[in-house]
Amino acid sequence: MRDFVKGILFDLGGVVIDWNPRHLYAKVFGENISRMDYFLNNVCPLEWNERQDAGRPLSIATEERVREFPDWELEIRAYYGRWQEMIGGDIPGVAALLGELKRGGIRLFGLSNWSLETFPLVSSRFLALSSFERIFLSGEARLAKPDPRFYEYALQRIDLPREQLLFVDDNARNVSAARSLNIPSVCFTNIEQLREDLSRSGI
Repeated sequence: MRDFVKGILFDLGGVVIDWNPRHLYAKVFGENISRMDYFLNNVCPLEWNERQDAGRPLSIATEERVREFPDWELEIRAYYGRWQEMIGGDIPGVAALLGELKRGGIRLFGLSNWSLETFPLVSSRFLALSSFERIFLSGEARLAKPDPRFYEYALQRIDLPREQLLFVDDNARNVSAARSLNIPSVCFTNIEQLREDLSRSGI
């Protein structure tokens, strides 16, 4: 391992844990994929969910959305009412990699857009989360990626310079934001690609 890489900041949803609203809404909409796509793109898009990730109460967000889209009330209430059904399990291979990195002396941190209301529903289910020295949640900071202030919030609480960190996220937008702050970063697609990226980084 190269000396200058001392720690890795991992996104959680989509990198460590398979979180995807489609896991739930495939059940809600069945074979009507076009209707599901419309709902997830226009009624409850990811941008809407990110507002709750940054600390907005789920109940307030739900009632507001129902008032705005009354014809979709059942589907809207399912978003947080059946939220746990959006969890598909571990991202294959990542938990083992985290263990290897930790044993190799790399410090591990989480940096995730995640509501404080929903994170406790999964935090005890995934052993991989115990590999992290600290997890920084948007709901705690009341800031969400790609807001530069959320990255800085975490950096101020990690006793390593940003040049000795590597940031891993499955969202290219978040990776770009980290790079603009001079945080070395890679975009996650799968475990094989991540291992290659880490090897190129000297890990």
